[in-house]
Amino acid sequence: MKKDWFLYENLAHTSGYKLICGVDEAGRGPLAGPVFAAAVILPHNLVIDEINDSKKLSERKREVLYDKIKTQAIAYNISLATEKEIDKINILNATLLAMKRAVEGLKVRPDFVLIDGNKKPDLAIASDTIVKGDSLSVSIAAASILAKVERDKLMKVLSQKYYQYALEKHKGYGTKLHIELIKKYGPSKIHRKSFLKKILGE
Repeated sequence: MKKDWFLYENLAHTSGYKLICGVDEAGRGPLAGPVFAAAVILPHNLVIDEINDSKKLSERKREVLYDKIKTQAIAYNISLATEKEIDKINILNATLLAMKRAVEGLKVRPDFVLIDGNKKPDLAIASDTIVKGDSLSVSIAAASILAKVERDKLMKVLSQKYYQYALEKHKGYGTKLHIELIKKYGPSKIHRKSFLKKILGE
């Protein structure tokens, strides 16, 4: 575990905050499926070996850490914004909405929130943003893992209904295969229509 994983949590703690929540999203870039966000409150200075930015972990490692985080967290919540919401309010606002839902759905109210990125959701709680926070904050890294694993699980389920798009292989991202299948079969109900205009020549 990185020695400075707790830097931002410790700064908040020394400022008097006790319940510090990390927030991150998964699925801003894909052409299909919802965008997910997770909020996690970890015990102060809890060490979870091998935790990291979800993008730097194997699928199997993420799943192991997903279970550890859920077991050891003071509280966690995972939420989403749908494809329709993404098309209606754009991906940035939908991501912020998913983050807001994740924080507001926590069973324990945090008193400080660390948010990955440079934009804040509309929260009635003290908060700060951290660019590349999933590589700098243990709480945000934990949230990134929960959001990523939960989204991947949903995409695997959706792949059974929308089997012609091979969602289990790319999780909705814009791979060459996925784009070819969209052109062949047309978009489905779970595709983000606002993301497909160039692909479909609209």
